[in-house]
Amino acid sequence: MTTQPAGNSELPRVGFVGVGIMGHGMASCLLRAGYQLTVIAHKNRIPVDDLVANGAQEAASLAELAAESDVIMLCVSSSAVVEQVVNELAAHLKAGMTVIDTGTSSPVSTQGVAAQLAALDVAFAEAPVTGGVKQAAAGELGALVGANEATFANVRPLLDACCAQVHHFGPPGAGNTAKLLNNYMVTGLIALITETFSKADQANIDWQKLYDVVICGSADSGALRRIVGNAVKGDFGGYVFDVKSALKDVNYFCEMAETLDGKSPLAQAVQQVFAQANEAGHGDRLVSELLSPEVRQH
Repeated sequence: MTTQPAGNSELPRVGFVGVGIMGHGMASCLLRAGYQLTVIAHKNRIPVDDLVANGAQEAASLAELAAESDVIMLCVSSSAVVEQVVNELAAHLKAGMTVIDTGTSSPVSTQGVAAQLAALDVAFAEAPVTGGVKQAAAGELGALVGANEATFANVRPLLDACCAQVHHFGPPGAGNTAKLLNNYMVTGLIALITETFSKADQANIDWQKLYDVVICGSADSGALRRIVGNAVKGDFGGYVFDVKSALKDVNYFCEMAETLDGKSPLAQAVQQVFAQANEAGHGDRLVSELLSPEVRQH
């Protein structure tokens, strides 16, 4: 790195790992809010190049990113990846830094990461977000935060830069517990909606007519509008959330349920929907594509 990133020098310097579908929008919000931002190469160069063109600095390694940051934000795909990144960062973190995980992770894994960082005198907050790509770009996400009170107070302004709703649910683990409850409802709706309209097709019920009357009643939902509202126009890309990620979240929910009363029969059915789709080779498809002819006829 040869140039200093643009931004307000009075704000903490932010390093961002995972500037993909959601991370790009969040990182863009931080730039607009005046944060000095350092990013690291992503498998897709387009979001990295866009952020650099708008004032971010690119690091060649996690060590370099840590050296240029006071706060490091993660937006990665799973608990396993969070653990891997934190393990690689650990030797380069300085006491007093903060790490924020904005992805959906296992509460148990999250608590382990928090303890690992606490031993290094590094603060940790989990802040999994609700919303999609459009909300990320517009700074209209919701954040479900798990952190101690002092850390929450410190990260709140940063989260406010990319979220419309920021709520503190308790210590590390509580944020992802709340997020898994949210995502269980979402994945359950997706499974219900895609099965319903698949059966409608088999029964020769017109999708457009059924959709038009359903949105007038209690079965209306954001998921229905994103999936079927687009599918009736021949667009099966309305819900930007892939099958393997949906399965991961339901799996985390089932693991969490086991630590509570161990009862979640409906979750097992939802889990089966996404597991079967994943096993059939559709893991990288969007959940809305479960209604596409290619998938339904598989």
